[in-house]
Amino acid sequence: MKRITILAAVLAVFAIASCSGGPQKTTPNKDRAEEMFDLVWKLYRVDKYGLFSEYYPNSYRPDLTYFNDSTRKAQEVSFLWPMSGIYSSAVIMAGIDPEYLPYVDSMAVSMEKYFDTSRLPFGYQAYPVQFGKVDRYYDDNGLVGIDYIDSYRVTKNPVYLERAKHVLTFILSGWDDRFEGGVPWVEGSLDQKPACANGKAMVLALKLYEATGDTYYLETGKKFYDWFDKYLKDPERGVVYNSWLTAGEGSIHSDLYTYNTGTLLQAAVFLYKFTGEQSYLDNANFLAEGSMKEFFRYTEDGIPYGHDLPWFRLVLFRGYHELYNVTGDPKYVDVVIKALDYAWDNARDVSGLYYHDWTGRTDESRQPKWLLDASCIPEYYARVAMIRGEVPDWE
Repeated sequence: MKRITILAAVLAVFAIASCSGGPQKTTPNKDRAEEMFDLVWKLYRVDKYGLFSEYYPNSYRPDLTYFNDSTRKAQEVSFLWPMSGIYSSAVIMAGIDPEYLPYVDSMAVSMEKYFDTSRLPFGYQAYPVQFGKVDRYYDDNGLVGIDYIDSYRVTKNPVYLERAKHVLTFILSGWDDRFEGGVPWVEGSLDQKPACANGKAMVLALKLYEATGDTYYLETGKKFYDWFDKYLKDPERGVVYNSWLTAGEGSIHSDLYTYNTGTLLQAAVFLYKFTGEQSYLDNANFLAEGSMKEFFRYTEDGIPYGHDLPWFRLVLFRGYHELYNVTGDPKYVDVVIKALDYAWDNARDVSGLYYHDWTGRTDESRQPKWLLDASCIPEYYARVAMIRGEVPDWE
């Protein structure tokens, strides 16, 4: 009698599956990407400006230290760098689910609020122009350009392609021949040529080549790559230094950040795919191994963690993702995914936002959360959904 009951239950399950078109595929990482994107949009959106707050809650207005000239007080809406994080997430969400396409257009409207036409060439400044004139950073503009070329990728809207091309033109206006090339960090300041500005321009140029097939962009990407690899890469450790200081005979600013290695790694994979030259893939593997050894440590419980900003590690994760798609070796992406998943269960506050420290060793449950730390999480999970085969990979 028991066997008959069990058999009936099994047959019922198959009948339900048959009626619904078969067993339904689970998408836990895509689901998390959607949940986190919706949460960030809800908590940080400042509707009256169509922009986003620097922190949640928006009443928290600390001094911000990521500028060239001085500290600045957080305002009602965010500076460009954190805002670009939610744009990048919107684009990749649209890449895995067309329902998010309207968010891409909405974010483009937000981005144009930073577009400054009072100075030539036109470019994107660090704060919305309606609130006054501020500096224009070449690394910020690289982020804008990457967001626009990726927007073109998912929408095929030619307006976004033209905006991406214009951004690269703006960045190249800062190129000079001191120390064989490169661009500075901020328009009008010639004291350094940093990895952040040159790396983003390099990735932008190569993405433009991928989109257009125009060899001008391939050669421009190679020009940035060759300079970057020569001046900023540690040839022994497989990591990238922060900046080349241009005073006197020049010198290295030796601070290490994950995202700088990430851009060179991503570019090396691009160039391998575009040219088939093994040296580029060898460099990508060298950088992946070097960055893993340098940037990732483990807790006593075996949980991997990085000392850098979550968004910085995301840029490195982009490089790991590109490399995984070429080699099929999950070694590097798996370490990041393990840390991300641990944080989901152990390092989020009552509103659902991730801590800055993903290990959860510090109680950040009641601390305000920075937009840049929060806005990158949907992109992490969208990429994991691609890597785990839940959705088609857009790379």
